[in-house]
Amino acid sequence: MAPPTALRRQVPASAHGGGRFVVPRAEFTPAYLRTHEQGLLERKAEEARALLRPCRVCPRPCRDVDRLAGEVGACRIGRWARVASACVHHGEEEVLRGRHGSGTIFFSGCNLRCVFCQNAQISQLAIGEDVTATDLAGLMLDLQKRGCHNVNLVTPEHVVPQILEALPLAVDAGLRVPLVYNTSAYDGLGSVELLDGVVDVYMPDFKLWEPASCHRYLGVRDYPDVARAVITAMHAQVGDLMVDEDGLALRGLLVRHLVMPGLVDESRRILEFLALLSRDTYVNVMDQYRPAWRVVSTPRYAELARPVAGAETAAALAHARAVGLWRLDARWGR
Repeated sequence: MAPPTALRRQVPASAHGGGRFVVPRAEFTPAYLRTHEQGLLERKAEEARALLRPCRVCPRPCRDVDRLAGEVGACRIGRWARVASACVHHGEEEVLRGRHGSGTIFFSGCNLRCVFCQNAQISQLAIGEDVTATDLAGLMLDLQKRGCHNVNLVTPEHVVPQILEALPLAVDAGLRVPLVYNTSAYDGLGSVELLDGVVDVYMPDFKLWEPASCHRYLGVRDYPDVARAVITAMHAQVGDLMVDEDGLALRGLLVRHLVMPGLVDESRRILEFLALLSRDTYVNVMDQYRPAWRVVSTPRYAELARPVAGAETAAALAHARAVGLWRLDARWGR
């Protein structure tokens, strides 16, 4: 293994927080391992499975949908989770990817209808293969075997029961790396409660602030209320992001926010909320927006049909610092 100094060239100094947020790797135990040892993981899986009939997994009103019988609701996924890909990912935040990559499992389907989605074939068209609990456990174990620093569950909001069914099998077979829950923040509070003592790192993406914008661009008006509630609950469970000696995430909250063209005021409101939650919140203010999906196929969303301007991202970052946020993710070489 490379010495710590070599690894630290790949992770931002803000991850360490002057030692306040560092936990020796040798002292870390994944939350799901402790829960399994207490005999509670299978119980959580049973409770989560009951959410599928009728479906109450996420905030979508699919109350007449029996997913245990294979019916599908807004997410377009039935009894089994569907996986588009499982791979070693080197494009995530440095605190996740480190030297050996983040073990990402991309779930198909989504409970949002983002008109700018950059992965629409996966989220909106739901391409992929259905996997049983045994299959999903095997994917987790394979990513660990390939040296990934964590297992990163991408778009998991609608498949929490299936994840909880797979985890006991994976733990019994040796899963020991941190579990990352990589979400749009449109989660069911009941699902998040069941994940208490299971997830090590929550990584919600707080998209937009105003209900009207959320209705227009995400397809759901209640998104901001849901996002605020679940991010608050996530922080209450795991606290601020903790890292190991090499700056790799072990436990805590990491929030993403994608700056959108013409919507910097909404970025400011989101950043203010995160600062009130905790000024030590680890935040990735992202500048990767580009027109995609419905934005490029219809003139209805012409206001989003341009890249985000550098000045807009700079304004969002400046506001983050102004409200006291300081653990801001930064790619080396920018």
